Amino acid sequence: MRSETIFQKKWVGKDLLAGLAVFLVAVPTSLGIAQTLNLPLASGIIAGIVGGVLVGLLSGSHTSVSGPSPGLIGLLLAQLAVLQSFEALLMALVIAGWIQIVLGVAGAGFLSSFVPRDVIRGLLAALGVILILKQLPHLLGHDSDPEGEMSFWQPDRQTTFSELSAMTGDYQIGAAVVGILSVVVLLAWDYRRPKQLGFLPGALLVVLLGVVLQALFGRLGGGWQITGIQLLQVPLEIGPDGIADLFRHPDFSVRPEPSVYFAGAMIALVASLETMVNLQAVDHIDTRRRRSPVNREFVAQGVGNLTCGLIGGLPMASLVVHSSVNIHAGGRSRRATIFHGLFFFVFVLFLPQVLNLIPLASLAAILFVTGIKLIRPAQVRRMWDGGRSQFVPFLVTVLAIVFTDLVYGVLIGLSVSLGFILHDNLRRPLRRIVEKHLNEEVLHIELGTQVSFLSAGVLDRTLAELPDGTHVHLDATDTEYIDPDILMMIKEFCDFTASQRNIKVSLTGFNGDHQLLDQIQFVDYSSRELQSAISPAQVLKIMQEGNERFRTGNRLPRDLRAQIHGSAFGQFPLAVVLSCIDSRTPVEVILDLGLGDIFSVRVAGNVTGPNLLGSMEYGTAVAGAKLIVVMGHTSCGAVNAAVKLAHGPDDYEQATGCQNLAPIVDKIKMSIDRDDWLRQQEASAEDKAAYADEVAKANVLRVLGDILVESRTIKRLVDEGRVALIGAMYDVKTAEIEFFVDDAIGLDITAEEPASVTP
Repeated sequence: MRSETIFQKKWVGKDLLAGLAVFLVAVPTSLGIAQTLNLPLASGIIAGIVGGVLVGLLSGSHTSVSGPSPGLIGLLLAQLAVLQSFEALLMALVIAGWIQIVLGVAGAGFLSSFVPRDVIRGLLAALGVILILKQLPHLLGHDSDPEGEMSFWQPDRQTTFSELSAMTGDYQIGAAVVGILSVVVLLAWDYRRPKQLGFLPGALLVVLLGVVLQALFGRLGGGWQITGIQLLQVPLEIGPDGIADLFRHPDFSVRPEPSVYFAGAMIALVASLETMVNLQAVDHIDTRRRRSPVNREFVAQGVGNLTCGLIGGLPMASLVVHSSVNIHAGGRSRRATIFHGLFFFVFVLFLPQVLNLIPLASLAAILFVTGIKLIRPAQVRRMWDGGRSQFVPFLVTVLAIVFTDLVYGVLIGLSVSLGFILHDNLRRPLRRIVEKHLNEEVLHIELGTQVSFLSAGVLDRTLAELPDGTHVHLDATDTEYIDPDILMMIKEFCDFTASQRNIKVSLTGFNGDHQLLDQIQFVDYSSRELQSAISPAQVLKIMQEGNERFRTGNRLPRDLRAQIHGSAFGQFPLAVVLSCIDSRTPVEVILDLGLGDIFSVRVAGNVTGPNLLGSMEYGTAVAGAKLIVVMGHTSCGAVNAAVKLAHGPDDYEQATGCQNLAPIVDKIKMSIDRDDWLRQQEASAEDKAAYADEVAKANVLRVLGDILVESRTIKRLVDEGRVALIGAMYDVKTAEIEFFVDDAIGLDITAEEPASVTP
């Protein structure tokens, strides 16, 4: 895909309008945070400009919006109390900026890949809940508190819920009408947008609506009038000549103070954590699912905070709420972020009187609807369906953020998620499967993708609890990393413990790591010793167990190279299987067998003939196979053709287009009863398909009898007890094989099994 740059003309209009929408909701946040911290209001404006223009130019994120963060309020209040001045805080911010740049250059962004998705989704849902709860007072014209308060415990000693309870019966009618009507318009605008106005974001529409209604209600007077605290209040009237007076500079004299460096490190770490998590969240709701480069974002944020420290701006971070407004307003590229910073510069510094016409209820409605979109009930259901290990961290993250703040809530969510990860590692870091190979049982232990020190305890306990004489297979085929201590533990077990306890150890996937060489000590192909010792009933059991493994998706891992090498000097198959050529019935696959285990004889309709009988005679009399299996299957094309042509024309080539199909069809037709066939002519398609499957089974049983009649060699082997015959049907829908044990010939399933053969 061709890279997108800010110089392309594509999406300029969408980004311009989205940038304006973001700017409108960012202004009260920036001013509110500065007011909450009792710092110059210009510091919030400067941070908005720098976060939009400078960070937007340097960032690699397409939709992330940066600015003063409500999540940093608690930390900044604490550091201001220690540092005693805004200028000292600016010095700490300069240090924080450098730290973030170093983090980005050093590649610390890789840590973002370890943030669990349930925490990210919990963050989004929590911000949705917070926006709904926090904006309700503004929506109804009650709350005059700063917009920057997003924490549960507010600086004015109120909480989220005490603020809600205080507004009971206390609302402003004009602002309430604007707020409620704006919510309705926003929801309707998303549901059905007029084609002529499709380019206009709903956020801008409700702002225009609020300005018009504010003017209208001003004429009505009385309780309808929206004035004062119900309007956006931008008290700055600077003009071009007063811009220089806005800047504040750091106090470089405090550089020797350790508290300044501690404050800078804390601001850098908290802002970086918030940015890292928020970027993941923003990418999650990006409609185009683009990935943001975290290291580049660290550098961009570092440069932005360094600049704010030098000229008097507030600390900043990536903001999920503003980024969500950007995405929902149609922002497509980082130009929207840059435009929002430019709007800060133009409107706040030169046209504040225009902004002061906007009712806060209109902006509250935008954030209220954004909160609704962030909650996403379908996402909550997916978390619930994902089980306890996903839903509990998700729910804890939501509750922790709602009842504390974003940073503490995310840390709590990460801790709970890590607890589940550790718990799962302690309980299920290994996958243990008891496998019945051709000559013995093997405990197959599959190591995880990442085998860290967290797995040491359970692996050590698993190996220690192995019964003496066990054969264990340690499989690292899909493992990308194994801790050196784990490798040393396995080597010591192989070299000392296993030999003392008569435990055989097979290794695969280690590739010589820590002098651990791959070796297979069990036989997963048939050998001379196994063939000579095994009985037909045991062969049948191997086939039944193999089909069960195939049907349930637990096929044995096989080293094909070892099988090729082991079977290169001779073959000792256990059975001969006469089956259909149907592409859905590869015998070795559906029986979970390997190279050299069976002779596979395949022909359409699994019928007999001189050539096929000769192959089966060779497989039993010469090569020593113990069992002959005739296997049909459901939905067999050859059987369906025979049923269709059972009492029709004899010109098969004209009917089927196949010149040499006649001998096969004629053989299968011998299993069709004329009266049964006639009764099926008026049956439903489903009944006809079931009848064809019955014919396929009858064909299998007939072929068993034909083999004994047409082959004196096989009849002699059966009479001598050296070979048995059995029929079977494979269901192409369920992958299950039904063996017709009651109709088997020469099969003694009560015979005692001989001891396993060790090659």
